[in-house]
Amino acid sequence: MSLPLWATEVAGVKFEDKLAEGGNELVLNGAGLRKKLVFKVYAMGLYLPARASTPADILGGKGPRKIQIVTLRDLTADQLAEALEKGVEENSSALELAKIRDRLNEFRSTLIAMQKVPEKSAIRIDWTGNETRLFVNGVQQGKDIAGADFYQALLRIWIGDKPAQEDLKEALLGKAH
Repeated sequence: MSLPLWATEVAGVKFEDKLAEGGNELVLNGAGLRKKLVFKVYAMGLYLPARASTPADILGGKGPRKIQIVTLRDLTADQLAEALEKGVEENSSALELAKIRDRLNEFRSTLIAMQKVPEKSAIRIDWTGNETRLFVNGVQQGKDIAGADFYQALLRIWIGDKPAQEDLKEALLGKAH
């Protein structure tokens, strides 16, 4: 058995260089830290089938992908849901938002049902090539959500025109460590 190769470490969270996913290999495109004021909120890594350096390449890419988030402080499920919803709204046109609103509400309800997101929670948002799956500490939460447009809306939270944090966007694009 070989030891995992650690591509990078962010605020004490290690992100593997490569992940096997359903017979496919995903590579760490980039990883970074989300801060709010002076507080470290979460470390995040973005895994893709092949490295990409622009939002257009990432959003237009095919195949599975994975967002990995590890919380660095206790959060309420409401805080997480509101932040994600706000990020989607700020990075989607009115038409895009109208098309995904029901799915966004379903995703939000799944998050809120968790009630608490303790420090060191591992959150994974996977795109299978057909649907979005949410995992918390390895356990799937809620139902699969269909549509590439929905997963792209989630990705734009971090790599869109109005990202949650500009230096996190750069890190996820592989431009900063």
